[in-house]
Amino acid sequence: MRTLRTAAALLLSLLTAAALLVGAPSATARAGDPQAAYPRPDFPTAASPGPDGRVLFTDRAGRVLEPRGFNLDKYDETTEADLRSIADRGFTLIRVAISWDRLEPTRDHYDQAELAKLQRLLGWADRYGLLAVIDFHQDVYGPAFGGGDRGIPPWATRDDGLPFVPDPNDWFAGYFQPAVQAAFRHLYDDADLRRWQADFYAHLARELRGHRSLLGYDLFNEPFGPVNGDPSDPAVLAASAGALEQGRLAAMYRRLITAIRAVDQRSWLFVEPTVLVGEGVPTQLPGFTDPRPGAPRLGYAPHFYDTAVENGADWNPADGFIEQYTAAITAYPRAHRMPLLVGEWGPPNSRTPGNTELVRRQIAAMAGFADAWTMWYWCQGTGGYCALGTDGQPAPGDGPAFGPSAVALAGRPEHESWAADSYTVTFRASGDWSELAAPPTARITVTGVGADRVTVDTRRPGHPWVKLPRGARATLTITTGTGA
Repeated sequence: MRTLRTAAALLLSLLTAAALLVGAPSATARAGDPQAAYPRPDFPTAASPGPDGRVLFTDRAGRVLEPRGFNLDKYDETTEADLRSIADRGFTLIRVAISWDRLEPTRDHYDQAELAKLQRLLGWADRYGLLAVIDFHQDVYGPAFGGGDRGIPPWATRDDGLPFVPDPNDWFAGYFQPAVQAAFRHLYDDADLRRWQADFYAHLARELRGHRSLLGYDLFNEPFGPVNGDPSDPAVLAASAGALEQGRLAAMYRRLITAIRAVDQRSWLFVEPTVLVGEGVPTQLPGFTDPRPGAPRLGYAPHFYDTAVENGADWNPADGFIEQYTAAITAYPRAHRMPLLVGEWGPPNSRTPGNTELVRRQIAAMAGFADAWTMWYWCQGTGGYCALGTDGQPAPGDGPAFGPSAVALAGRPEHESWAADSYTVTFRASGDWSELAAPPTARITVTGVGADRVTVDTRRPGHPWVKLPRGARATLTITTGTGA
């Protein structure tokens, strides 16, 4: 951590020459001590449309929460130090990929050692003030098709004896193999597989429901299903995806929502569209009913990947990907009043010029349609999606993902923007405390009506608090000056 800025330095940074008052946030602002290293995570209790059209998470005090963070690709390899580092950098969200085959390797037999690892991980999230989304993950259905420990167990795999020929140069092509197509069809259609899947979801929800860090569940990672025709024809793919979302997949989500709600009425439940949203194809998912008492806690969790980049290309900013994706993604969550969490995004190598620009453009775009995101993924390396370099610092090109932000905003954002070294939000203040994420040397500036009565508390390094009087309409900017 860099040296904490003095109150005098912060005073000079206020563009309006507003008076800087240092005081402790009120006890009602947030459960936990703001001076504590890792206070309790703010849990979103509701969601409502904001002035900019997004559906926003809010806490009990009405503050807007915008969780951001990273996927943890393998929970058994994640250490306590990883979660502490994520929290220290100002992030508040992790997405934890789990797979049915590892946790229930045989029917009705749950691997207690695997469950203990998952419980331990959520315990660390509890400790460091993080929220966690459990991702029911699958890749090419499951390990029966060479996907490792990635999904539906072999004992729940029915392929009708059809062929499966993997393509070593294109793992995604496995989805179109006859055996995989049959397996998905059986999972959606067979009464016993439906029941077993629902039992697994309910069992896991019962195991994990005591964790205060548990935000909720991403119900099915990158759903896929039968393709009726030539998969190389975009029209065939779009029609098949639409039929899946309106029929079999929607029915699956209803079953799984019911199963989890039987044991957990607190968590948020997120539905995913098919991966065709990345091609600019709007989802055909219907709306869903949440059987919990009170307001629904249902969200939308698409992924944000460019196909050419996924296949190894450097991003071409002229390909229209950002614009087409944004146009395809916004209508559904707004129509159904669902917060949007981008569950996965980020290029496999952010170091190339086009992909560096892609990260910057994705961050800027998500400010307009997403309330939360988790980048793929938290690891150290020289590529392969690793968000950190070998030195533990943000990987070259991924800097914008590590920029400053508002963790809990006491007011409704009218306009927000993110960049590698700055965050700006214009909002009408509710009179409560806002919690920010910014390095101790960051410059905080406040302009607008009421800015002369701002109060700033900087006693928790990296997590300043700011308070404006109720009704103030101000623009808050955090600038780090790093450009990284």
